[in-house]
Amino acid sequence: MIKDFNYCAPTRVVFGRQSEEKIPELIRQYGGTKVLIHYGGGSAVRSGLIGEIHDMLEKEDIPYVDLGGVVPNPLLSMVYKGIELCRAEGVDFIIAVGGGSVIDSSKAIGYGIPYDGDVWDFWDGKAKPKEVVHVGAVLTIPAAGSEMSDSCVITKDDGLIKRGFNSDLCRCRFAVMNPCRTFTLPPYQTAAGCTDIMMHTMERYFSKYQDMTLTDNLAEALLRTVKECTYKVLETPDDYRSRAQIMWAGSLSHNNLMECGLEKDFATHRLEHELSAKFNVTHGAGLAALWPSWARYVMSNSDNVPRFVRFAVNVMGVENDFNDPEGTAEMGVRAMERFYHDIGMPTSIKELLGRTVTDEEIADMVDKASRGGTMTLGSIMTIKTDDMTAIYRLANH
Repeated sequence: MIKDFNYCAPTRVVFGRQSEEKIPELIRQYGGTKVLIHYGGGSAVRSGLIGEIHDMLEKEDIPYVDLGGVVPNPLLSMVYKGIELCRAEGVDFIIAVGGGSVIDSSKAIGYGIPYDGDVWDFWDGKAKPKEVVHVGAVLTIPAAGSEMSDSCVITKDDGLIKRGFNSDLCRCRFAVMNPCRTFTLPPYQTAAGCTDIMMHTMERYFSKYQDMTLTDNLAEALLRTVKECTYKVLETPDDYRSRAQIMWAGSLSHNNLMECGLEKDFATHRLEHELSAKFNVTHGAGLAALWPSWARYVMSNSDNVPRFVRFAVNVMGVENDFNDPEGTAEMGVRAMERFYHDIGMPTSIKELLGRTVTDEEIADMVDKASRGGTMTLGSIMTIKTDDMTAIYRLANH
């Protein structure tokens, strides 16, 4: 069966070594007259990129204000701060300089500026946005794919509640991508980012709809390419060709192209959101720690085994044992675990945290992931609260 779909990808991508030079022109093209430059820690400043953007905007007489300090797993408190600053300064366009955390924080600020209520209402399901202040991204960390996605993930400080909200309104007007900006990323951050990129495609690939052959083939090619290029950039950080493949794959993996005709699952992502919110771990590493246990749990239903066999053979290069599909599927999961270990990623919660989690901590994560038992996860298999508990326990070694 092929699922009907509506594909939307309005973000203009400017890709290449000199792409930053287009920033002032792009701001004006999309109606910006005063800009918030939003970024994370000191790396964007130390690299000189923020200074370069200042110089370009000043040369073109585009006024701006800065707001740095975005942290991984971006916080609602920073979003509130940004909304207040933008309203006070009359900002009408936001430039997000960084990776997914900065872009998501910028999107949330964009939602909040014109909204009369609490911006968290959108994540709480109490309201839907009708307008936004638009965002343009200057991508320096390929991972989350937020530069082309309709997604925005924010953590509420009170209670450490991490949630995603999706709307086409928040899609970036443009994304400036220069692979050279990723040469200095630390190996761990590079590996975690590549894990997240692959997972965005895998969360769509493992679908109960399995007749859209073209989308499947695109997904498998993307996954093989990122896997190969991850090894290469960890060995040679300034390998422009491989960095470029990874950067472009990050956008394609999460702009909905990889779900055309399929139905995304995202159970692993939802389970990981609670892990990273509670323990403030790197998102990609948390995904690697959970996915093998999710896979084995879902594979326990024999109806799902053929999909894992295809993944094992076409992505991980496992030889297909036609007499033992379950064995072939398991070999695919083991091959993925070897890949994670090769690039420095964990494959269990204990490897991730340095300890196992308690039953009470699992119960708290399940409660939040299921919103008090009112929501299920997944699509290839419906994950209820008992299933969530079981997957966390499988990973807890």
